[in-house]
Amino acid sequence: MQEEYFTRQYALWGEDTQERLKTKRIAIVGCGGLGSTLSITLGSSGIGTIHLVDFDTVSVHNVHRQIAFRLTDEGKAKADVVCELVKSRYGGVDVTAHTVSFDEFAKKGIEVDLLIDATDNLPSRAALEEYAKAHKIPWLYASVEAWHGQVCLFLEAEYAKSMVINDRKPAGIAPPIVAFIASYEANMALRYLAGLPVATDVLNYLYFDENGQLNHKKFGMPRRDN
Repeated sequence: MQEEYFTRQYALWGEDTQERLKTKRIAIVGCGGLGSTLSITLGSSGIGTIHLVDFDTVSVHNVHRQIAFRLTDEGKAKADVVCELVKSRYGGVDVTAHTVSFDEFAKKGIEVDLLIDATDNLPSRAALEEYAKAHKIPWLYASVEAWHGQVCLFLEAEYAKSMVINDRKPAGIAPPIVAFIASYEANMALRYLAGLPVATDVLNYLYFDENGQLNHKKFGMPRRDN
């Protein structure tokens, strides 16, 4: 069944790379807008183990841009809903829902190969970076607001050096930009886990201008102190 399920990926990168993905372990922190798309995409790509971390529950206003949810999911734990959806799409993935804060998840001492940010606030991302640095693992950052978003795979650079960490809440947002940035983030994660070339420590700033045209700017991120 696996060969049939992954026919297009076998054609893309062969059996050895697909087998490599089965050994990989990731944690997706946040199961909302970014996390929904990330979980569905990566969960259907053959990654062996996925941990979903989110203590929030589904609200009606989430549904329009968080593609894992339906109106009938209101009040349910986001991580639980996403977990069941991922399992229903591919039975070969070991996926676990953690309906706790990231701080509580971190205390469990679960080892992963990549930590993926799907949160919506700066303090949470700073906490992810501290955890990644302490455990010497890469982490993948993404944010989205209005018609623009940012993505960066951090290995040696430091997020906190270039961002003002506060509790500012995001402004308005349209569903397409959420799916777009999440897909970009998922592509970077998949390339890294598959052992394919991928740029690290470069902030990708993507935005649609007043005419709906896509623009892409890149910025080198400051290295962290060792």
